[in-house]
Amino acid sequence: MKDRMIRYSFIFLILVVSILQFSLASHADQELSNQTLAWGFRRGENHEQAVLDNELLKVIEKSNGIAMGNPNVKNIYLTFDAGYEAGYTEDILKVLKENNITATFFITAHYVNTASDLVKQMIQNGNIVGNHTVNHACLPGLSDDEIKEEIMKLHNSVYEVTGYEMTYFRPPRGEFSERTASIVESLGYTSVLWSNTYDDWDDSKQGRSDYGKKKILDNLHNGAIILLHSTSQDNLTMLDSLIKEAKEMGYEFKSLDEFEK
Repeated sequence: MKDRMIRYSFIFLILVVSILQFSLASHADQELSNQTLAWGFRRGENHEQAVLDNELLKVIEKSNGIAMGNPNVKNIYLTFDAGYEAGYTEDILKVLKENNITATFFITAHYVNTASDLVKQMIQNGNIVGNHTVNHACLPGLSDDEIKEEIMKLHNSVYEVTGYEMTYFRPPRGEFSERTASIVESLGYTSVLWSNTYDDWDDSKQGRSDYGKKKILDNLHNGAIILLHSTSQDNLTMLDSLIKEAKEMGYEFKSLDEFEK
């Protein structure tokens, strides 16, 4: 009897060790890459959809992120990155309201701390406010806990100031990895990249509103997620005519809440 119990105990021990080994092996297989990926695209011709990098797109879509919408519907989605307030957002909001459209504004902690009234106005006007991290941080260089703090500290700050819960996230500088995209999703966020933009982030390159509008309009396509920066005076200058001309081309501005894949 004693020998039988020892034999059973030994067999049970072997089973436990095997299960642990299998679990560890499976966990290793599931480890996510932290290689930094930088978002980009190639412009299509004749208003065809932009050509996105398939490998980068797979990472984004694996974590339920979005970068471009339905190719068969003339919907477009206007988004602004707003790291700081340069004095143009109030008028941008007026132009949006006058044209009966809304946009998504991805903000940082600096923005909500220095321009909370504008954040409230964005929300009151029906716009979406998105998360762009506390410090505009490059996520792949941070630990899991640091990433969560960068996102959730801003999330909580915006909620405390406005009662608004953000659900859309844009990785600063378009830099991400499999690991960071997965963490973003685990926090209840949808990562939002883009398929139409121009070099408007450079404050030294102003006075080119015609150039900027042409870049955006020449590359409009079905499902386009447009990225502009609210820090650019050129974008304010061209915004009204950009919206009107896009509508004349048959495109309809939609909210990210109405996004169609």
